Amino acid sequence: MTAFTAHPVRGRLNAAVLRGADRYGERLFGDRKRELFAALPDTVVEIGPGTGANLRHYRPGTRLVAIEPNPYMHGPLLAEARRRDITVDLRGASADSTGLADGEAEAVVSTLVLCTVPDPGAAVREIARILRPGGRLLFVEHVGAGPGTGYGRLQRLVARPWRWLFEGCDVRRDTEGQLRAAGFAGLSVSRYHLRSVFLPINTQIAGVAVR
Repeated sequence: MTAFTAHPVRGRLNAAVLRGADRYGERLFGDRKRELFAALPDTVVEIGPGTGANLRHYRPGTRLVAIEPNPYMHGPLLAEARRRDITVDLRGASADSTGLADGEAEAVVSTLVLCTVPDPGAAVREIARILRPGGRLLFVEHVGAGPGTGYGRLQRLVARPWRWLFEGCDVRRDTEGQLRAAGFAGLSVSRYHLRSVFLPINTQIAGVAVR
């Protein structure tokens, strides 16, 4: 297990940034999320739900098992859940040690989270462990653009300060490679570029991994 301790300043700052960017983020990702989350079950496990950006896409009455180690996210997340009529089982656990049983989850959601976890390989393996056979991981993640590209050079330049400011967010991750190495029975990945003010994270993937 890789421990996570929220920085008292950056932890609060990141929670504030997520709340402040909520509407802009919905403009960027809303259509993709609506399509991806169209058939979610009544109980959803979300890795790193933050302040609740995805809750608008869950049906009222959904039970959300929220794996969120940053305590500064908890208050806004619970307030958003009350507003959306969503029941939250909030767990301050890490992505690589959720505390859930083998095969307990029918659906796991991860959006813009695997960039930040200290050990993405361990986190993906943990997701595969808690999914039941046929269960799905639905993901939207930013990834490295690759060497020799304009975005790749930009990501290399900003990698260290970005990682410090956003508590471990790595703009150069090969998340698709981690997903492929985890041994899912099926993996569907769409690669695309955002047009956003957050230039280092504009190279993106989205899709579904089936256990």
